[in-house]
Amino acid sequence: MKLSDVLIKPILSEKANKQSEKMNRYAFVVDRKANKLEIKRAVELFYGVQVEEVNTMVMPSKLKAKYTKAGFIVGRKPAKKKAIVTVVSGETLDLYGNV
Repeated sequence: MKLSDVLIKPILSEKANKQSEKMNRYAFVVDRKANKLEIKRAVELFYGVQVEEVNTMVMPSKLKAKYTKAGFIVGRKPAKKKAIVTVVSGETLDLYGNV
């Protein structure tokens, strides 16, 4: 797998911001097939920081339903994989620089 395909997008939520400020942890949505070593290499390559630890979790797909004029529509949201990356103390990632 190419390293450019590993990281899909950073997670920019209140919880992720608190973790990045207090514990040097950053959250990303990653490819489902990526392993921890590939995620570590991708973050180090793209952001130029040293990664201390990578934790991953697979979020299962969710069933979603809504009522419309056409009737009751049932569908699924896709499953995704999240990675929580801990950076060495003293280094930071600039996630808002390109926004």
